[in-house]
Amino acid sequence: MSEKFVSENLCVNEKGHLTVGDVDTVELAEQYGTPLYVMDENVIRNNLRRFHESMQKYYNGRGLVCYASKAFSCLEMCRIVKDEGDGLDVVSIGEIYTALKAGFPMERVVFHGNNKSAEELEFAVESKVGNIIVDNISELNKLEKICAEKGVVQSIMLRIKPGIDAHTHSFIRTGQIDSKFGFALETGEALEAVEESIKCGNINLSGLHCHIGSQIFDIEPFEEAGRVMLKFIAEIKSKFSYEIKILNLGGGFGIKYLNSHNPEPFEVYIQRVSAVVSEECEKLNISQPEIYIEPGRSIAAPAGITLYTVGARKEIPDIRTYISIDGSMADSPRYILYQSEYEAIVANKADEERSERVTIAGKCCESGDLIGENMPLQHAESGDIIAVCATGAYNYSMSSNYNRLQKPAVVFVKDGKSRVVVKRETLDDIIRNDV
Repeated sequence: MSEKFVSENLCVNEKGHLTVGDVDTVELAEQYGTPLYVMDENVIRNNLRRFHESMQKYYNGRGLVCYASKAFSCLEMCRIVKDEGDGLDVVSIGEIYTALKAGFPMERVVFHGNNKSAEELEFAVESKVGNIIVDNISELNKLEKICAEKGVVQSIMLRIKPGIDAHTHSFIRTGQIDSKFGFALETGEALEAVEESIKCGNINLSGLHCHIGSQIFDIEPFEEAGRVMLKFIAEIKSKFSYEIKILNLGGGFGIKYLNSHNPEPFEVYIQRVSAVVSEECEKLNISQPEIYIEPGRSIAAPAGITLYTVGARKEIPDIRTYISIDGSMADSPRYILYQSEYEAIVANKADEERSERVTIAGKCCESGDLIGENMPLQHAESGDIIAVCATGAYNYSMSSNYNRLQKPAVVFVKDGKSRVVVKRETLDDIIRNDV
């Protein structure tokens, strides 16, 4: 096998089969059925540790890694993050509830969202969420009222738009002024939000948050975001004599989906941004805040693959070859949403060269239901097993029951063994809430 796989935990065994975490993927497909999400627990833990250790090293122990659970959330994932001593970034009442049921320490949880309901805010306060990331003034006022009624003081961070263009897909750029998220610096609304927060009797403004986008390969936008946010912290200190204790720089670290992608190691991101933080704090004469980051994709995506069974091969001369699988946009929605590219492998022919280019088609009643187009692949026929790589983030979490399809199971592999962490949905699950 001369080709290099996009994920380092993928290998080929003596049968010519693809393995993940030392487990034969063809055997996984036979044991658990397809479609099947497979996650390598050792990769998840290793990525968490790389972030954790880098934050400890470059921020002198004054940093917190908050795993962005929207990338992939389930009870077992929360338990692993807890076990590794990290924090959790949640974005809904469902993600808060999952964390609670997993026994996660809620003081290490930050709660995001641009339109949190009163029910969600009340649940977050009652659950003793560490910090609520406030997105707008109406939310601030709603939260102050809830906390006053409950007689508690809630710590918050304000989400700030630093005005940084991170050069990603327009749907996943969130740091510029034209965004549904956060307070803009340019208009003065961010400073007004700070002033209102300080006045609140049941709110503790502990920090500021920003997030400039996702799947970012360049480090410069992260460095510039750090500069912008620290200048704002200095302005707050100057105007209100108020010290911001936490700066949350969000996530968005790029990962390798294709062999042509060449992201910097996570450690390089953290080292370079930490140097900017240290330099700016000294220049601005402010105390260095505790630094939070929120990696999600970079932890979960490289750990995951999705397995499918080929149903049909359809060759249209001089046009394209369709390889139809038993999965769809319902379990792999990112191509139809973002035209996200993936690498695919015929798992039972992994020792062969990827000799043709094909379109992998899903089974939904939609012409656009594709996993990818013009994808290099070994010759695939009915009954073959296809593995799509680096699918650990935003596939299970964005999956749906479109066409009343059942959501696949999630299996974790570790040290040559496998276990189910999310059961495959049954037909009864499909109609469970029908009346």
